[in-house]
Amino acid sequence: MPGRILLALPLLPALGLLACLAAPASGADEKKPSVLDFKVKDIDGAEVALSKYQGKVLLIVNTASQCGLTPQYEGLEALYEKYKGEGLEVLAFPANEFGKQEPGTDEQIKEFCTSKYHVTFPVFSKIVVKGQGIHPLYSYLTSESTNPGHSGEIGWNFAKFLVDRKGEVIARFDPKVTPESDEVVKAVEKALAEK
Repeated sequence: MPGRILLALPLLPALGLLACLAAPASGADEKKPSVLDFKVKDIDGAEVALSKYQGKVLLIVNTASQCGLTPQYEGLEALYEKYKGEGLEVLAFPANEFGKQEPGTDEQIKEFCTSKYHVTFPVFSKIVVKGQGIHPLYSYLTSESTNPGHSGEIGWNFAKFLVDRKGEVIARFDPKVTPESDEVVKAVEKALAEK
């Protein structure tokens, strides 16, 4: 009998180590990554931490100036004007991956958005939203591991992601779904109602 106890003694430290590895760290809840963790450049080249939008509802849209869907800028501006007082922010990310329909510089894009569509919501520096060189924000938005339920490659200009006040993606809309559609408006209103 004493021999059996001695044989078990060398195993005790190993078992203790395994128990420590298996046990969750006390009090350390792992924070789930969110849209608010990213930094981007605005249309003038200044770095912006998306954490500045904490507590806001976000509609993130990849945009283009020479697309058949470009008139959606008008609907995005109307949506922004109607709901910005309640906490909505529309964040536009110009991208040139689809039919090379956003060939301009940031300065040209800014001029186009403000003069043609009178855009007042934030427009950011041109980024890559699909394929080689994809921006980390769009890698997060389109990856199944980080955005289950709303992931998948961006298919065209004006794909829309709705983000709640906690920074979590709660809906995704096809490029052809217009900002003024019932589908988008109802989802925005529901997100805004949740404080």
